Amino acid sequence: MKKLILSILTSILLSSFTIHHLNKPKAIVVWQPSHQTDTGVDFSEAKTCNGIVEAAMAADPKLKEYKVWSLDQPNLHHANMGSNTIIEHTSAIIEGKMSGYAYELQESNNKKPDVFIAVHNNGGTKRHAIWGFIHDGDPYETENRALAARLIAAVSAVTDLENRGVHLDSSTGRNNYTCKNTGKKAFYSLDEHVNTAKYRVLLEVGDNGVSKAFLENPTNQKKMGEAIKAELAKWLAEKNLN
Repeated sequence: MKKLILSILTSILLSSFTIHHLNKPKAIVVWQPSHQTDTGVDFSEAKTCNGIVEAAMAADPKLKEYKVWSLDQPNLHHANMGSNTIIEHTSAIIEGKMSGYAYELQESNNKKPDVFIAVHNNGGTKRHAIWGFIHDGDPYETENRALAARLIAAVSAVTDLENRGVHLDSSTGRNNYTCKNTGKKAFYSLDEHVNTAKYRVLLEVGDNGVSKAFLENPTNQKKMGEAIKAELAKWLAEKNLN
């Protein structure tokens, strides 16, 4: 009788253990495509970046992933335009309204993501290339640099985009948004005081001038999105986050 009871208890414990691990929550990933429609000539950065992000989200493997996007959202300022590095376009409250960027980060933080990936297009570089950006002074700067490097390398490998490496957000010296810890110029979306995700990277894909036709091609968007997703999945598996 004791053996039978022990056997039953063992089965229950094993079953509970199995269910627990099968139902183990996956890492949460948030994608932030650019909402800018005012960059380049006859060009919508929002459309091209959203095409890349939608392709990534549709690709296997399926993850616990969400998109945050302010495009055409009501009751916001700079919902369809604005710079990630200007206070007026990001942290400022105007006529009682938050910015498109602030809305996106609020939505992202509500999801409690592990990984945050912003996708933008560069401009004025005269380079058909891809760049990665991470936050200067971030506690996870080394890991973020490694992730960004892998994602841009993956895109460069399946396209003719030149790999221009990973850079600190402060290196651009753009505009007036700064990190309160370092006092250096920063990207609002990558600032750890704004974005609660542990891992945060921003990809500048192509140039809205020299890469315009390439970026607007849906086939290229799909190819890039799938490459980003595949490399992200490998990285998550290595981190035991999948």
